[in-house]
Amino acid sequence: MEPLYQQTHKHVHEIQSHMGRLETADKQALHLVENEIQASIDQIFSQLERLEILSSKEPPHKRQNAKLRVDQLKYDVQHLQTALRNFQHRRYAREQQERQREELLSRTFTTNVSPAPGRDWQELGGWLELELRTLDSSPLGS
Repeated sequence: MEPLYQQTHKHVHEIQSHMGRLETADKQALHLVENEIQASIDQIFSQLERLEILSSKEPPHKRQNAKLRVDQLKYDVQHLQTALRNFQHRRYAREQQERQREELLSRTFTTNVSPAPGRDWQELGGWLELELRTLDSSPLGS
């Protein structure tokens, strides 16, 4: 059990150092770094399953300590998983804001009195005249 524990513990610390690469990676490499980290986390979870089995087979006087060590590793890996998800969520929100900003910047705005596409000013004028007559003849307009 001890060699697998040491290997898994070392792997957890390597992932912690790789998490810093997320902030510095360019957009093209970012997905690759995320995928590498997620694959490593998945591998550690499978190692932890094996460690849980091995810890339950330890002699009674070592079993509790072995389980505590495995639980601590599991806790650390869950935090790494959460940190990765939070980073991905922030990145997605940032990308969505950039898309919305670009959409607004490329959008052409019209005034409120402009006719709708496919309509002309005469049609709009006729509609306004009809509305004014309706208002004049209503009990509130008089």
